[in-house]
Amino acid sequence: MNSAVSAFLSRHNFVRHVDVNVLAESILDDMNRGLRKEKSDEDMITTWCLPPEKAITNKSVIVIDAGGTNFRSCLVTFDENGEAVISDMEKTKMPGVEKELNKKEFFDQFAANLEHLKNKADTIGFCFSYPMTITKDGDGVLINFTKEVKAPEVVGCAIGKCLKESLVAHGWNEPKRVSLLNDTVAALLAGKAAAKSTPYSSYIGFILGTGMNAAYIQPEISELNIEKQIIVCESGKTNAVVMSDFDKAFDAKSQKPGTAFIEKQCSGGYLGPVAYEMLMTAAADGVFSKAFGEKIAKLESMSLIEFNMFLLNPYDAATTLGKIAAECATEEDYDRLYQMLDALTERSARCAAAILTASVIQSAGGTNSAKPVCILCNGSTFWKTKMLFERVNAYLDDVLTVQRGLYWKIVSVDNDITLGTAIAGLIE
Repeated sequence: MNSAVSAFLSRHNFVRHVDVNVLAESILDDMNRGLRKEKSDEDMITTWCLPPEKAITNKSVIVIDAGGTNFRSCLVTFDENGEAVISDMEKTKMPGVEKELNKKEFFDQFAANLEHLKNKADTIGFCFSYPMTITKDGDGVLINFTKEVKAPEVVGCAIGKCLKESLVAHGWNEPKRVSLLNDTVAALLAGKAAAKSTPYSSYIGFILGTGMNAAYIQPEISELNIEKQIIVCESGKTNAVVMSDFDKAFDAKSQKPGTAFIEKQCSGGYLGPVAYEMLMTAAADGVFSKAFGEKIAKLESMSLIEFNMFLLNPYDAATTLGKIAAECATEEDYDRLYQMLDALTERSARCAAAILTASVIQSAGGTNSAKPVCILCNGSTFWKTKMLFERVNAYLDDVLTVQRGLYWKIVSVDNDITLGTAIAGLIE
């Protein structure tokens, strides 16, 4: 790394090369404390469910995917062979992102978004990608919102019950069941459904998109009265990470300062704003040439998409950063800017690898190379950010396989969240 960039990052307490093993052990300890109901960062939410052993056939279900910035809804029909057919798909904005809503406004917006599916099925699979306590009847009580959603009156509500009431008020027949789940559970279920005859020893669902989270299958722990089931970790709430000056500056401006430190260092909803704080500081510190630094200092914001476009093609003058660089940057400016942004990607990959390492170990799977743990990864941040997937893959190979003799396989499935949510809505 350029010595000036190294000095800059060190001066502001930015740790690029996070030790994956050390962080994984810390996360693993936190997971076990959460299972014991001791003080922990992660919620370790019991779901009371496992993937179905047999394929679902000849049934339809309404599917809702509400998380991040988008609200998606559709009808999923499983044919006689268990193949899923998706229809009536619509995508709108997630309620509460653009402005604060009260409880009634929040669920009224849900009902409005679902009008095209009125009474087309009598069960609903609802992927609600926020921390919830899952009840034994499949409902979910909201613990808190993440990803900057603003609807404080909804916290503590049983989401399925409230949705049923809102739909009936809007002229629906009352649904027989609304099954709540997290997107990580949906990813895990999709991985199991797609595996078919592939022999996996266990399954993990991992999301690295706007937010970040993981779910895995926890073996039975009799002394804790925990039966074998899917556990949602709420991994993004882990705080056992070093906070740089850039992280602290963004955290102070975030919707919920002092929380979810690893998510704010790792996921797509936050990487851009943290990059912005980094670039503003670099410009003020004189890391760039005078002309380029002055241009950078005039930026009003930064998104992951914008900084990833620079990493993919630094000399493309059609991108936000490429345009500024083309006007006045020296070759050294290009190099320093690239290395700063790449350092954020590197740190994100190491944090993600640590979470997956802890999840594989906790699952007790992967001890037989012929039966690896299936890790279904979802999210544009994971798959589209330059070198992020490749780095995660390399770190897992080292930390899990070389050092621990545990085997795993990262997979992707088309329409994974939709498929997994549909399955959850029809599990009996």
